[in-house]
Amino acid sequence: MQDPLTQVVTLLQPAAQFSKTVSGAGAWTVRRSEAGRPFYCAILEGTCRLEVDGREATTLLAEDFVLIPSAYGFTMSGLDPAVAAGNDPLATSVRDGETRHGLQDGPPDVRLLVGYCSFGSPDAATLTALLPELVHVRGERRLATLVQLVTDESRATRPAREVILARLLEVLFIEALRSTAATASSAGLLRGLSDARLAAAIRQMHDSPDRSWTVAQLAKEAALSRSTFFARFSRAVGVAPMEYLLAWRMAIAKSLLRHQGSDITDVAQRVGYRSASTFNVAFTRHVGLPPGRYVREQTRG
Repeated sequence: MQDPLTQVVTLLQPAAQFSKTVSGAGAWTVRRSEAGRPFYCAILEGTCRLEVDGREATTLLAEDFVLIPSAYGFTMSGLDPAVAAGNDPLATSVRDGETRHGLQDGPPDVRLLVGYCSFGSPDAATLTALLPELVHVRGERRLATLVQLVTDESRATRPAREVILARLLEVLFIEALRSTAATASSAGLLRGLSDARLAAAIRQMHDSPDRSWTVAQLAKEAALSRSTFFARFSRAVGVAPMEYLLAWRMAIAKSLLRHQGSDITDVAQRVGYRSASTFNVAFTRHVGLPPGRYVREQTRG
């Protein structure tokens, strides 16, 4: 069985859009605000500044890795104060395959690998809501290696390129997320998995979504009282246990309906509903349209 983190990333279906090497010197600023567009970067050498909207600015160091799963607005810049608003206060150029921001002459203050990807899952918004808004990992050199592999593969035209890229991105995301799981500060799946008691219940939900779970049964898996489990889970994960279970069941159901051609009765049973009619009501309420229509629209799309 896959662990919950791997299952979420796999369902997201990450695909590479582009990646590149970037350097900067002097005063420079780049602002991005493409909501829902996952961004990642690895600092190869030097330092720069990252400020995600609503958070304090962070100084990034060599071998740091950053992942923003849903690309909230953010700004990257040199350590010097920016001299003007907008994207780049000084020139931008591309030399030897490397994008240069700020001063064009002399050694760079920072070099980094940056990339954007997309999520193939139409349920991406629900799934990324389970992940931290910002993942910042320090001193994990293999993450920079994985980013370099993604960069190299994205520039090549070798057979099975898209398959390799998808697998590399899955590994990259999983490695980044598990590297920061123990220090997750915001509510979400990572914080839930960092709590051994809650992790036991979360794994049961993921491994056996077809079981007719109750809060009391899940609390027993976590070796906690019902009230303690409910409060602890809600605080750590950000949603109540049954709300999380419903979201997970519906994500699985969507994937089965889209890709495996399963009939609605079979899907209903595999995600914990005893009848197709009960599943139909739950799916329609959660997704906004009945499963049969959902399949037709996905096929037509």
